[in-house]
Amino acid sequence: MSKAGSLPAAGLSPAGVPFLGELLARKRTLVMGILNVTPDSFSDGGRFFDPQKAIAHAQDMVAKGADIIDIGAESTRPYGGAAAVSADDEIARLADVLPGVVALGCPVSIDSMKARVAQWALDAGATILNDVWGLQRDPDMAPLAARSRAPIIVMHNRDKADPAIDIMADIESFFTRSLGIADGAGVRREQIVLDPGIGFGKTPEQSIEALAKFRTLKKFGLPLMIGASRKRFISTIVASEPDERLGGSIASHLLAVIDGADIVRTHDVPETMQALRVAAAIRSAR
Repeated sequence: MSKAGSLPAAGLSPAGVPFLGELLARKRTLVMGILNVTPDSFSDGGRFFDPQKAIAHAQDMVAKGADIIDIGAESTRPYGGAAAVSADDEIARLADVLPGVVALGCPVSIDSMKARVAQWALDAGATILNDVWGLQRDPDMAPLAARSRAPIIVMHNRDKADPAIDIMADIESFFTRSLGIADGAGVRREQIVLDPGIGFGKTPEQSIEALAKFRTLKKFGLPLMIGASRKRFISTIVASEPDERLGGSIASHLLAVIDGADIVRTHDVPETMQALRVAAAIRSAR
């Protein structure tokens, strides 16, 4: 449904898993399935903390069409209250899960803001970096991306929401800084995917604005990811708990794809896949 701008290098990893660029070159929206191996994530904290349940859930998402599995072992929930996790604890949570997920043969991204965790995950078979602080929290993350040449998702974030700011100007300024850090470390532009970070450091109104103006981010000429799955802003429109926000999540993702999203990050893989395919078929029939 959308075409990427500058694509990460095509080909296969040493394990035979497609790199992100090879997937994006297929000219269809990619679906990234979320796997939280945490006790306190905002939507599914604790559900997949057990390694066997986590691997089984990843297997189910792959069977139902996920192109990428995004695995995280520290809650980065946008609304605060999550306990800080050391790099050692994060790795310990991943140790019994990530190899089993990698063995499924689907590309795996590591959702971590810590370069040491990300390096461990790459060594264990992950092929994509997903940094919720967009290279601006851990100074070793950009050099790691440069050395590994792994695709890296650069997400916008703020320590605290400020309703007085122009959120799109802030996102664009953040990305400009991140790209400068990437350039300085030797990260190639074709490795980078941008994510506006719906819900992170934003009021619900600012999250809605970021979705409404998502198309403006195409000016960077890079692939774009959207992750509105089960986010709180949905409940400000229609009162709902996280697991009751499927409709709002799909509506947000479909509009973002129409506006240029190349990757959709979601808790609900089969429903999202169905929505994307039906929308793509209808648009093609036009």
